[in-house]
Amino acid sequence: MKTAGNTILVLGVLALNCGVTFAAPSAQINIPSTDAKGLKEVAISITDYVRFSNKPDAGPNSYCAGVETGLLPFESVKVEVGVDYLTTGTSSPTDAHPFYFNGKLATAEDLGFKGLPAFAVGVYNMGTYDKPTTGISTRQNIAYGLAAKTLPIIGRISAGGYVGAERALRTPGNSRNNSGAMASWDRTISELSDKLWLGADYMSGNNANGEISAGASWSFTKQVTLLAGVVWYNPFYRLSPVDNGSLPGGKPAFTTQLTINLP
Repeated sequence: MKTAGNTILVLGVLALNCGVTFAAPSAQINIPSTDAKGLKEVAISITDYVRFSNKPDAGPNSYCAGVETGLLPFESVKVEVGVDYLTTGTSSPTDAHPFYFNGKLATAEDLGFKGLPAFAVGVYNMGTYDKPTTGISTRQNIAYGLAAKTLPIIGRISAGGYVGAERALRTPGNSRNNSGAMASWDRTISELSDKLWLGADYMSGNNANGEISAGASWSFTKQVTLLAGVVWYNPFYRLSPVDNGSLPGGKPAFTTQLTINLP
């Protein structure tokens, strides 16, 4: 539905327990979607995640500016690439390495025969910093696959899975929580207005990316869309003593995501 240069930053083994930042391709709210940009289409996104809490274990706020564009001239098969500049506005070591890259191959629904879902495979959160001696890495390198089907009245349902780098996604309570499931629902509420969109998504894994989110967007024009939503990080996670009382991902956050499509 919209393009997000979203949040899930890796702040190191301890900071990952409550750190957040995310740099994504065309997305729902937090997880990727099966949408992609076509040739000469460009999307500029400005995204922020602001915590509802200012407690020490809440996690940092994050701010991102991103650009995505398409590489293929086809309507049914698209390749999208993007880059994001992401910062928490703190003295975090990862703020010194703020660039993240993503790429995606996506197909449209009904390609080949009627009823076939849309598909997407890609990778995101490809950072530029990895230093094992410090335990700090921005190279989450999350590879994913998704399938999506639009159903009458209900809307679009998407589901898939992902796997990423263990070192970048580990938390104090779990060194191998680098894979999981993705799912989402979204729908244009045309009964009220073709400009109104609602969506929700889920990502498992008990790492800094794990979340449930819900949001709504409004298209002011064909080029300008604003999304607002709420993100709950790892709501089903059971804390252990080694987690020091902090959820991976941190406290819930409010997100706004402005997307400007060119031309």
